[in-house]
Formats: sequence, structure tokens, C-alpha cells
Amino acid sequence: MKKILLTLTLLTTLVLGNTYTTSQASSHIGEDATVCGKVVAGYYARSSNGQPTFINLDRAYPNQKFTIVIWGDDRYQFNSPESSYNGRKVCVTGFIDSYRGIPQIVAESPSQIK
Repeated sequence: MKKILLTLTLLTTLVLGNTYTTSQASSHIGEDATVCGKVVAGYYARSSNGQPTFINLDRAYPNQKFTIVIWGDDRYQFNSPESSYNGRKVCVTGFIDSYRGIPQIVAESPSQIK
């Protein structure tokens, strides 16, 4: 069911074409959309709860403009995402949420990141 919902979200976003910069993302919290920016830093917090990987776009932590989050349960699908995307311009598609005032999208599949 989770994969079907993710696929429907991605297809809806592709059809509707909601694409934003990292600066615009904070104005679109709660939307399914695509956010594009340059990966400037990544960190795998293996000893943290949920073992998240954080990929920061356009600015490094603690001044990041946008974060892609990959939870530990989904990490096996990605190839060392904290380093493999570094320096690349990427677009991530999904639900824009916010954590401590910073917009983010949780990526559950590599197909969400182009």
C-alpha cells in the first residue's frame, strides 16, 4: 500500500508540475511537489533514532535551506546517499513537510531523486 501511495504521489506531481526552488519550498509546506537545488552536504546519523541520512540543498547545516531525509529502513535502496549526491543538482519529489522550521521531503525510494 505504501508503494502504491508513493507512486500515485509521484505521478500526480509529475502531471501537475509543481516544481520549486529551495527558497520557495517553505511557502509550500503540506503540498506534494518537486524541489530542486544543489547538494552541498550530507550526513548519515547512524547512531540516532531511526538512523536518518540528511542531504542538505543549497546551504550546509545549520543554515540549510532544504533537507532530503532518508530513514534507515529505506537507506539500503540508495548507494551511500550522503556522498553519492554530493555536489550534484538534484530534484526531489514528495510531500513537503517541515522540521524545526526547515522544509524537507522524506525520500523512500531513489526514484524520488533525479
